[in-house]
Amino acid sequence: MRIAVVGATGLVGGEILEVLEERNVQFDELYLVASARSAGLKKTFKGKEYTLMTMQDAIALAPDFAVFSAGGGTSLEWAPKFAEVGTTVVDNSSAWRMSPDHKLIVPEINAHSLSADDKIIANPNCSTIQMVVALEPLRKRYGIKRIVVSTYQSVTGSGKAAVDQMMNERNGIEGEMCYPHKIDQNALPHIDVFQDNGYTKEEMKMINETKKIFDDDTIALTATTVRIPTMGGHSEALNVEFKEDFDLEEVRSLLEGTEGIILQDNPAENLYPMPLTAHKKDEVFVGRLRRDESQANTLNMWVVADNLRKGAATNAVQIVEYLQQQMQEA
Repeated sequence: MRIAVVGATGLVGGEILEVLEERNVQFDELYLVASARSAGLKKTFKGKEYTLMTMQDAIALAPDFAVFSAGGGTSLEWAPKFAEVGTTVVDNSSAWRMSPDHKLIVPEINAHSLSADDKIIANPNCSTIQMVVALEPLRKRYGIKRIVVSTYQSVTGSGKAAVDQMMNERNGIEGEMCYPHKIDQNALPHIDVFQDNGYTKEEMKMINETKKIFDDDTIALTATTVRIPTMGGHSEALNVEFKEDFDLEEVRSLLEGTEGIILQDNPAENLYPMPLTAHKKDEVFVGRLRRDESQANTLNMWVVADNLRKGAATNAVQIVEYLQQQMQEA
């Protein structure tokens, strides 16, 4: 079993390596792939030193899996070349997500749709993943008619350059700007580029990816995505209209009984999800459960997850684990 991590020097690449170690994913060989300028440098994993290699070097070794976190352009160019030598690619970029020929996978929801023929598998957007994980047990029970989501997203979702900008601003240091405005002590209702319809690309990702993952184009969904100066993870305020009425205690029971979800919903004790408590965790945290008293069959909820973990690295590694299990059972 040979696994390549493409983009091993980036924020998500580092998290992928941490998740591989923490979950004790089994492999015989590990290939760490980076840009040509980083090739030849050393990186330590589980006490062993690895030499960073180029894409061409890794393709020549034909790994069983390649977990990509190197940007959409890189994925479009190189993922098919890995697939040609029989490698199964799990890609963290947006390159393949909405392609009708490629599956968009959150293991808790639709891993069962995967087959040996799927050589390029798309990992959804971080904000989409945590939302659909939190909604899946409720969707199965009540059906979903409409979702209104507002996000409060960590600067880590924009990568190291954004973290550097925030920390420079916090420390009074002039530096390169990742965002068009200051981010520290600010909130930017602008994630990714604006589209002709006035929504940002991030907002349209959430709308389109949710429908694809749930395999349900009838769900009405609208989104507003906002970047805030936090580090631990993304937060989301959800307003969900179900097809059927719900009992709030049953909602709590469904969420508590779902693996991968942690319910933190005790306002009297100031218990609710926060980015700080989700940081470095693989679970999706849910709280602030309450009826929308302005509309029937509608629930308000607050959802938080570490965007570099379940929102990216953990979800990708879980896909690899699922496929490894299928291979062993075949």
